[in-house]
Amino acid sequence: MTELTSIWPLFDLTLTTPRLVLRPLADEDFPAAVEAAKSGIHDPGKSPFSTPWAEAPSDELAPNMARWYWRCRAECTPESWMLLLGIWHEGEFIGCQDIGAKGFATLKTVSTGSWLKQSVHGQGLGKEMRAAVALYAFDWLNAEVAESEAAVWNAASLGVSRSLGYELNGVTRTAWGKKVEDVQKVRLTPETFKRPDWTLKVEGHEAAAKFLGVES
Repeated sequence: MTELTSIWPLFDLTLTTPRLVLRPLADEDFPAAVEAAKSGIHDPGKSPFSTPWAEAPSDELAPNMARWYWRCRAECTPESWMLLLGIWHEGEFIGCQDIGAKGFATLKTVSTGSWLKQSVHGQGLGKEMRAAVALYAFDWLNAEVAESEAAVWNAASLGVSRSLGYELNGVTRTAWGKKVEDVQKVRLTPETFKRPDWTLKVEGHEAAAKFLGVES
């Protein structure tokens, strides 16, 4: 019988840090992801996301999240891809870290974004999961640049960026939902990356890289 991972090899990809396990979200992970999001991600009216998806009414949040996860899978090609990695800490689902690229074969550039439920904020987990995808991008995918962004008031996100060696890369004024925000762009390269003192464990890379059209 054909295994699902032979059809969609990304499901075999796993990144492991000292405290976290990161792997692409499977359908059976959706309920845990929804519950984590419903538990609270940010203070009311202070969305750190360009689309304020976490502020949707409870009965809309779950299907909206599922639509997003399915859309990212459906549109995943070597020319344009995004990996939505669920985050597990001590066996509990706590958030999501994404890493994606367009024209990666030429640009060698990835972008990242993430969320964590509020109850685990302040423990350094956001830095650890961002470090994980930076290590994966540079050491396994041979990326040359990793980009991210945050609203200028988002001190926590920008603090993580600074602590890992990201450099400021300009401010843009952008519509975020119904609000207008000044958004700080940041940029990381292998040369500026402040590497953690631990080693990332990666499983399932070869098949995932081939599926994404990335040369190992």
